[in-house]
Amino acid sequence: MDPQAQFEWLRRGAAEIVPAEDLLRKLERSARTGTPLRVKLGLDPNVPDLHLGHAIVLRKLRQFQDLGHEAHLIIGDFTATIGDPSGKTETRRQLTPEEAELNARTYAEQYQILLDPDRTHVWFNSQWLAGMRLADVIHLTSKYTVARLLERDDFARRMAENRPIAVHEFLYCFCQAYDSVHLRADVELGGTDQRFNLLMARDIQREYGQEPQVALLTPLLVGTDGVQKMSKSLNNYIGLREPPVTIYGKVMSISDALLLPYFEYTTLVPMEEARRLVESDPWAAKRRLAREIVATYHGWSAAQEAEANWDRVHRERALPAELPEVRIPRDVVKPEGTVWIGRLLQATGLASGTREARRLVEQGAVLVDGERIVDPDAEIPFRVGMVAQVGRRKFVRVIGTEE
Repeated sequence: MDPQAQFEWLRRGAAEIVPAEDLLRKLERSARTGTPLRVKLGLDPNVPDLHLGHAIVLRKLRQFQDLGHEAHLIIGDFTATIGDPSGKTETRRQLTPEEAELNARTYAEQYQILLDPDRTHVWFNSQWLAGMRLADVIHLTSKYTVARLLERDDFARRMAENRPIAVHEFLYCFCQAYDSVHLRADVELGGTDQRFNLLMARDIQREYGQEPQVALLTPLLVGTDGVQKMSKSLNNYIGLREPPVTIYGKVMSISDALLLPYFEYTTLVPMEEARRLVESDPWAAKRRLAREIVATYHGWSAAQEAEANWDRVHRERALPAELPEVRIPRDVVKPEGTVWIGRLLQATGLASGTREARRLVEQGAVLVDGERIVDPDAEIPFRVGMVAQVGRRKFVRVIGTEE
């Protein structure tokens, strides 16, 4: 692509490019000199699994990669032990080095789902940050003022509310900025919650005599609840490594209002086509979206199988082709050969406890062997092979008791 075409392609799905004219200028220079841009993305391994929210910025890095530019993925094993203050109303829990290392290892495996591993430069920022001397840190922090740090929204809000800000939280911003200095980054990618950090890195690069990077910000994906940012801790996420049937089912559960944003940020379907489909048939659009997302991470065959399985369960009210199989503790089954529905749901993992089990039964969400259970005190005849179900997506086959 010529530089203008590259710019237009990269702009799709971007929330903001700061400054946009600099990105176009850098693309033109790259084309003129044959020197690819150094594009940086940093991910702190705060949780072990990546989800669709992470995938938005990874997909943008892949776009740069496909245009012939250098993809530099920084796994923040060092910065994760500090804790990113972005968007936080209180000091974030710091990961131990062991936790960061374990999660970092899984990130290094999962990035290959979206990026070309043969053309991805993977770094761990402990390589340069862990060895810095105190004199180096003092020199780095001298490049920025406390007043500028307190301009960022989350720090300003916490100051106004008399909430504590630990000094190490300021240092996080400097560490992320120094990553850009170390790599001499031309472009840095990040979610909109990273705006301050990415723009601060521009200033720090200038102080080190480097041309400042362009900040390309991607939107934060709303989770399946339709309200909050996708997050594993909020249980509103779609994990990249989840089974195809689970991904398909979760996509089918989102509201129609999320269809266009999900098409734009998680697929390559042309937006004109997506808009026509959503406007004419939202149900068909949701099925198309679910297929596209499953296919991205598991292939088209898996997407077709997941759709067939979903139809079998939700349209034909049949059992899924494959059911999780469990054994329950022997003492759950009473001497007379029955099991209380609350203990059954708890023992099979369909409910976190008997209180939740009782609530699910009262809501009419529980079936055993296809028969709806309406009495939370019901005693169910136990048999090997019985199928317990909660809602439309959770099934378990009981194959016996534990030895």
